Amino acid sequence: MSHEHGHASGDDDVVVDQRWLAWLWPVVIGLGVVVVIAMAVLWPLGHDETVDDPLLLDADPVAADVVDDRLITCSSGVGDCRWIEFEMTDGPYEGESASIELPADSRVREGDAILLTVFETEAGRLVFDFYDFQRSTALWVLVALFAVAVIALGRWRGVGALAGLAVSLFVIVVFALPAILDGTDAVLIAVVAAAAIAYVALFLAHGFHPSTAIALLATLASLLITVVLAQLFVGFTNLTGLSDDNSLLLFGLGEGVDARGILLAGIVIGSLGVLDDVTVTQVSAVWQLKSVQRELPTRELAGRAMRIGRDHISSTVNTLFLAYAGTALPLLLLFTSAQQSVGSVLTRELVAVEIVRTLVGSIGLVASVPIATWLAALAVSSTADPALVEGDPTVDVGGDPTADPADDRV
Repeated sequence: MSHEHGHASGDDDVVVDQRWLAWLWPVVIGLGVVVVIAMAVLWPLGHDETVDDPLLLDADPVAADVVDDRLITCSSGVGDCRWIEFEMTDGPYEGESASIELPADSRVREGDAILLTVFETEAGRLVFDFYDFQRSTALWVLVALFAVAVIALGRWRGVGALAGLAVSLFVIVVFALPAILDGTDAVLIAVVAAAAIAYVALFLAHGFHPSTAIALLATLASLLITVVLAQLFVGFTNLTGLSDDNSLLLFGLGEGVDARGILLAGIVIGSLGVLDDVTVTQVSAVWQLKSVQRELPTRELAGRAMRIGRDHISSTVNTLFLAYAGTALPLLLLFTSAQQSVGSVLTRELVAVEIVRTLVGSIGLVASVPIATWLAALAVSSTADPALVEGDPTVDVGGDPTADPADDRV
């Protein structure tokens, strides 16, 4: 029987059954073509409708530096306010100074870099209002630290992971969000966007190898399970999606989006990041085990990898719960202060949304472990070619035999 060889994380070559390769790549390529066609068909044509913007989301604020702050009696004559003097650092008013009155508990202080909205009255007078703090410098420093940390540990794989992250952001911002605002079904858009992100992120980070293709198929299968469960239980629990302030605002502004669809789309896209982590880990575990014990039969190989998966899942599920609990902490504190019963709190939509999100995502994660493990175990289950075990130099093992073992190519 002929074989082809894949690599897992730079380890020894692992034999992949040619029968698997005969259908693995055609299926992966075929599904990829379907995803590309779906994106082309669903690509947003433009959202031209103008809606009211009471929150000034489309405002073009100007930057300013606070040069002085002090407590004063409010101009209304009641209570204390904070008087802020500032100098604008960009826009048509660069270099000009002005002042505004803010609440006494405002966190704006001398030396802060802030953003302001500017309005001109009919009399030609400029009216300023505090918009936000300037955060771009701090965020760019954090992004740079993150990139350095990822590349320092992952090297070329880290570069690929960052490229995948950039593509993920592009797909969501340029394709998914405008398409949803165009009125296209949010769940369909989320599925197509998630599939596209999975393809790009996995292959950029882990290379075009059988192990990556298997992880991708396991990710897509688990994602499908998550979509089905999300549809069922969002319906069973009668979640409207309007508990989220942002969705409620979109609905109120007349954007015409389906709040429940946005909720479902959020569950789908949010599940993807953890799903590909689990599937890649499981496939890598199978590859690692097979590379050091080539004689392991399929069932034992899968069993050992499943034990690794159980440990991974037990910690990941708790991570998901804590992440959602942390996000909802102010809400939980509010309900607790109101002395509501646990049952009453858990069944309120604000909390029930997070419960459904957590449990549906967790079930999808649990399902991904056996799917990825068994796909990988079956793919490498055939006995290694004796020539490879003996190190026959005439046999092509699918890689540069002089390569540094520390090289990070997948």
